[in-house]
Amino acid sequence: MESVLDEVVVYATGALCRRRAYGAVPADGRLRLTGLPLTLDPSSVRATVRGAGWRVTEARVEYAAELRSPDRTPELRRACDLARQEYDAARARARRAEERIAELTALRAVPPPRRREEPHRRTPADAWLELADFVAARLTGLQADAARLTEQCKLAEHTLQLAQDRLDSAPDTEHTAPTATTATVLLTLTADGPAAGPVDLELEYGVPGARWVPTYRLSHRQGDPGGQLVLRASVAQATGEDWTGVRLALSTADLQRRTDLPRLQSVRIGRRQATPAPSGWREAPPGLDELFRGFDQAFLQQIRLSAKSSDVRFGSRAAAAPGEEKTVQRKSVSPLRSRAATARDELPQAPGSAPVGYGGGAPGYGGPPAPAPPAASMAAMASFAPAPSGPPPEPAPPHPGAGWLDYAALTLQGPHSPGRGQLTPAPTQHRAGHELTGPLPPHAVPPRRSAGSFDQRFDTAAPVDLPSDGGWHTVTIGEIPLSVTPEYVCVPSVEETVYGTLLLTNSTDRALLAGPVEVTVDGDFLRTAALPTLAPGATGRLGLGVAEGVRVARRTELHESTAGLRNNTLVLDHRVHLELANRLAKAVTVEVRERVPVTAEPDVRIQERPGWSAPDEPSEDCPPGTRLRRVELPAHGRAELDGGYEIRIPAAQTLHGGDRRN
Repeated sequence: MESVLDEVVVYATGALCRRRAYGAVPADGRLRLTGLPLTLDPSSVRATVRGAGWRVTEARVEYAAELRSPDRTPELRRACDLARQEYDAARARARRAEERIAELTALRAVPPPRRREEPHRRTPADAWLELADFVAARLTGLQADAARLTEQCKLAEHTLQLAQDRLDSAPDTEHTAPTATTATVLLTLTADGPAAGPVDLELEYGVPGARWVPTYRLSHRQGDPGGQLVLRASVAQATGEDWTGVRLALSTADLQRRTDLPRLQSVRIGRRQATPAPSGWREAPPGLDELFRGFDQAFLQQIRLSAKSSDVRFGSRAAAAPGEEKTVQRKSVSPLRSRAATARDELPQAPGSAPVGYGGGAPGYGGPPAPAPPAASMAAMASFAPAPSGPPPEPAPPHPGAGWLDYAALTLQGPHSPGRGQLTPAPTQHRAGHELTGPLPPHAVPPRRSAGSFDQRFDTAAPVDLPSDGGWHTVTIGEIPLSVTPEYVCVPSVEETVYGTLLLTNSTDRALLAGPVEVTVDGDFLRTAALPTLAPGATGRLGLGVAEGVRVARRTELHESTAGLRNNTLVLDHRVHLELANRLAKAVTVEVRERVPVTAEPDVRIQERPGWSAPDEPSEDCPPGTRLRRVELPAHGRAELDGGYEIRIPAAQTLHGGDRRN
């Protein structure tokens, strides 16, 4: 049954795909959904019937080889060849138009040669003017045609680039094998009623090799208190299948997050006690080897027939006398019986000698049980090796590991496998997918790092197309209204430069993750900045770079004196003078940041000058000791600020660390 990829949810790493299939159910109730990627996780496959009439009783993943579709690559190559021919023809037409313009521009009036006996002729001015008018009229038409042909050439070049990109990104252009390995899900359905009609299936499976990071585009107009933020996402996927026309959702959650509960172990004081075996372990049931007795007899009979045919074909006694035939045959068969009996003794027979998962349990010895002889080793079974002697060793106490208790991952071993008739962990299936480890786009932050303790999901407004090439592709999610306030910030004590910023307030109920944002002011692209994480109702500042239209200058003075009855107090008077100038044609708001010393000594006192305030909460940008002041500067206006502090230190103490003259 054919299925269509309908929805994909991309998590922080990995994705969850949902396919839809609709059709009739065969009489045996078994359906095969083909064309699935090899990267799917078999443990994540879930099948659901939409509607009544059927229910899924079994879902199993199988791998099979399928013929490649020979239609897509030739079609893409043919389209690329046609686009290249059209581009070459457009270039030839444009080149011919330029040549005609050059020929017409070089057109000149050449007078006929004058003979000796002929007098000088008068220049016909009317003919020169008519020729100039003719050239001007022709050039006007040719130049219009040349402009039109140049535009056609650009369009043809763009079409050729698109066709070449489609051909290069096609997943089957680099494969030469006629077949490809694909995953198939085998479903077993059971009818709930006597008259069950067609079935509507939904198949869900997880794949690695997919990730995403948020990106934004902010549009702001000066004088407008609001702004429009377009939420986008850069998505990369190499899952082995192209996502064409799918509904895409992006989640900050971890697809492979841990779900099992922590186990609390007992703390015991006294002598060391043996750790009890987990309750999931079961002893091997008695008579397990009786299940394979018929197989062993058939296997030994096959060994005898193979050995007999080898003696008849390649034996050195094939031409012996008739009287010696029985002796030769007896000598060649007797060791086979001895070796077959030895092989039968090596099979796990004793009821307590091998672990087994019974009734949902799992085997649990420290090492694997003795392997049974496979059919491919019949020649080795025919070798004349002596049989083991002595009683079998005592079995080791059971110590099952974590892999032996994962019941969903256990498989029942067949007669040719080691530990036949027992539940053992299945070998790891090779999966074609891989985790994407390439670099992130500039200013991009992984969603798990920026999301913090909350998880959120974003759904795209329209279906998207994403090829499985591992590259970054941008998709649009939606628009988010923001409150935008332009402000200018300067830290003159560190750098006498004013920086432009945008104060963003997230007034919605959706969180904004950290990522790159393209800032556009009055329709002109300004720059790409880093947007911080904004929770619902939070406020953040977005830096736009140096503002050349606003200048700041800072001067400092230090006056050192003594005070007190006995001049036992050293007074360090730090004075700061700031000058701000606005060269823009609009009023601006500038936030000036200064600092004052912070001390924990009770004898040291610090007195600040008024007019400055501390931030509401200390942060990385505003550590303890930061003082702020906001100044409104009119268009082409200036302002002066005074600040500073006094440090009063007992004369018996000295100031350690820092520069007193700062």
